Amino acid sequence: MSLTTLDVPVLEKLVGAAVAAPSLHNTQPWRFRLDPEIRTVLIHAATDRGLRHTDPTGRGVQLSVGCALFNLRVAAAHFGWEPVTRLLPRPEQPDLLASVRLADSSRASAAPGLYEALWRRHSSRFPFSGRPLPLGLLTELTEAAHTEGAWLQFPDPREAGQVLRTTWVAEDRNRMDADRATESRRWTSAPHPASLGLTAAAQGPQDALDRVPMRDFGAHRHPVVLPARPYETQPALAVLRTAHDRRTDWLRAGQALERVLLVATAHGVRSSLLHQALEWADLRGRLDRLPGDGRRGHTQMVIRLGYGPEGPVTPRRGVQEVLTTGV
Repeated sequence: MSLTTLDVPVLEKLVGAAVAAPSLHNTQPWRFRLDPEIRTVLIHAATDRGLRHTDPTGRGVQLSVGCALFNLRVAAAHFGWEPVTRLLPRPEQPDLLASVRLADSSRASAAPGLYEALWRRHSSRFPFSGRPLPLGLLTELTEAAHTEGAWLQFPDPREAGQVLRTTWVAEDRNRMDADRATESRRWTSAPHPASLGLTAAAQGPQDALDRVPMRDFGAHRHPVVLPARPYETQPALAVLRTAHDRRTDWLRAGQALERVLLVATAHGVRSSLLHQALEWADLRGRLDRLPGDGRRGHTQMVIRLGYGPEGPVTPRRGVQEVLTTGV
């Protein structure tokens, strides 16, 4: 589909697509502004919805904005625009993370099929079947990350065990850290706006056999009281890394993450994110030191992939709540 007139319905579709992106605890830490004179969408960080204890450096905010930026790019191409993107375009405005100028284009979209997938993508924190992913799909996911300036590694069973153990350590720390526990509970129970945070249904159960460290968003000190089901014996994990660890790398990692998730969704593969170990500097360092394919880099996300239930949809803020127009 190609509509080269930027009218209100198209603009709302563009921003609605961006808002469909994932974010830590579904905080949706983004704001959008259209500068109509230069036909550019500016994406700001909504710092008031950052996680001060869980994400003190703001890396998670910028990963989330990177995901939203990629969705906006996909939607722009779908409607016939060429999205000309700049990261951190104005150093004097540190909360302005990206700009997307909508240039005329006659080229075909570089990401066919992903526009439909972005509306269907959402995290599934439920057990997967354990059915292995096809080798061709692993290659396609690897290429998706590489296209956005990151790389994706699929750890072997021994390395995957190390990733899971490190994530369990982080999960235990999060439950016992009073500030982080309070912050997590804020986004899973009232009072927070109904369009933000995670519903009880979307949080999913715990692994009855303690193999997969699913996040306990309620940060219970005694998780044995939580609903539990057996998860897959050997979860399929992917580790997303970048060569550097600057703010621009975080934004690129978010775009790479979203491209990977959308490609997976287009193939009927579900996903959930195991971010806990990345919230502790020493544990993130452990993941960085995993041998992988021999390249050293900075771990930005651990992704769990598989075949299983879609999982409930999480709420989203309306376009009118996140978009302003004017210089």
